[in-house]
Amino acid sequence: MKTAIRLSTAATAVLLALVGASPPAQAADSPYERGPDPTSAILDASRGPFATAQVSVSSLVSGFGGGVIYYPTSTSEGTFGAIAISPGYTAAWSSISWLGPRIASHGFVVIGIETNSRLDQPDSRGRQLLAALDYLVEGSSVRSRVDAGRLAVAGHSMGGGGSLEASRDRPSLQAAIPIAPWNSTKTWSGIRVPTLIIGGENDSVAPVSSHAVPFYSTIPASSEKAYLELNGASHFFPQSVNTPTGRQMVAWLKRFVDDDTRYEQFLCPGPSGSAVEEYRNTCPSA
Repeated sequence: MKTAIRLSTAATAVLLALVGASPPAQAADSPYERGPDPTSAILDASRGPFATAQVSVSSLVSGFGGGVIYYPTSTSEGTFGAIAISPGYTAAWSSISWLGPRIASHGFVVIGIETNSRLDQPDSRGRQLLAALDYLVEGSSVRSRVDAGRLAVAGHSMGGGGSLEASRDRPSLQAAIPIAPWNSTKTWSGIRVPTLIIGGENDSVAPVSSHAVPFYSTIPASSEKAYLELNGASHFFPQSVNTPTGRQMVAWLKRFVDDDTRYEQFLCPGPSGSAVEEYRNTCPSA
């Protein structure tokens, strides 16, 4: 059957050439590609190509403390991948809320959560991230926009540690992005989810030498992983708009949630310049 299809395609191409017609446009490599061909300018901009809207989530929902959903308003692109993001220890979602519209405007549904308690530890934050994804898919007002098979998690500090917990506990996730992550567990050999870890060189709360670096090092290379360390950055770098963070998060989500290989150019060899102290990765293969 496959041979017959190849012959038919070749015959069609010859026929088109003989009659002077143009061949049909090439289909996208991934059915989940969303938006124009990427450029550094698009990724570095404060907003991507999609218009977005947002809706609040009540604190009375089950499993997490409510939050805000950001989503593309377009109805012509089909469903979108989704990501749940947790703030850090003692912090509210507002501390990193710039990530919501930034990521959503590139074609994702984002739920930024409030935690049940601001003192919740990483294991609890991991469970809450998964509860937020379940709510997004099953009970939210935007559930018809979400592809339940293309989900991801992220978080800052203990929220970042929570994203490691969530990805270990739910290997069907498509991506995880711990940012300045803190967790008392140092070994993550059980993670199978493609993971981008972003750390700060001068982080004194979760020093990269005892948190981000060992987390990265113990994740199997077969899972796909990358480590971005920002030059001179403190633990609180995600609490202000940060172009390397935004750019790499979007590129990672595009590549692994949308399976969009157009974004590999931003992952391998990866970012460089004065803002980057170090970058390591496993260079994803198409």
